[in-house]
Amino acid sequence: MPTPPIIIIKKKGGHGGHHGGAWKVAYADFVTAMMALFIVLWLLSSSSKKEQLAISGYFKDPSGTGSKMGTSMTATGENLQITKQDMAKLKDQLQKSIQKMNDLDKLKKNIEMTVTAEGLRIELLESEKGTFFDSGSAALNQSGHELLALLAEQLKGVPNHLSIEGHTDATPFAGKGSYGNWELSSDRANAARRLMQQAGLRPDQVTQVRGFADQRLRNLKDPSDPANRRVSIIVQYMSADVNGAGASGEDAKESGEAKPSPEVKE
Repeated sequence: MPTPPIIIIKKKGGHGGHHGGAWKVAYADFVTAMMALFIVLWLLSSSSKKEQLAISGYFKDPSGTGSKMGTSMTATGENLQITKQDMAKLKDQLQKSIQKMNDLDKLKKNIEMTVTAEGLRIELLESEKGTFFDSGSAALNQSGHELLALLAEQLKGVPNHLSIEGHTDATPFAGKGSYGNWELSSDRANAARRLMQQAGLRPDQVTQVRGFADQRLRNLKDPSDPANRRVSIIVQYMSADVNGAGASGEDAKESGEAKPSPEVKE
């Protein structure tokens, strides 16, 4: 009897197991990275040189480049840009910070802040016996130290430049020799600058130190009014704000800066 043929049945291998969605995660990461690259390239191509340096510096030192773009606002509010429209916000924040200091609460009437055509003007008004400076001297007292240190802490993060002015009343200076109101007003402005820079202002933040003696009285009706003796700190508008919209006549009148100011630097 013939041997029956041997039949071999081969089964094809089944489909491999499921590989999961890991490839989707990798692909999403790749797309995200490419999008970030294109955004950075677009920013570099459309930004100014200063902005390009800040973006480049961020990748080298993310925590140390905020001040280059004027966004390091540790005390006055996160990422607040102090433009012409935001001066009122800065004024409110400074006033709230001063109100929190119990030692300065009694000096509220000697601190005035006004938004003018030049910027935010902060006036430190003297009293008859002296409020922030020793009477007839450019030496700051304890209240002057505390307030100027507070203002420096609040303003050191803003990108705006500052100017500092010294003013006296019309009473002739009682000192001896050739030292008079011109020297006193300039020395007080410089004393304020020195303390504020020691307290944290950037070295290039103060661009003007000016002494006016009694030429810009606050109280024209009473030239000997102690309130005429004052130091003014002006947070200046950014150059774009000044160039974009000139001050009106009323603003210039309010600020008392209608004509160029003489400048005194140490």
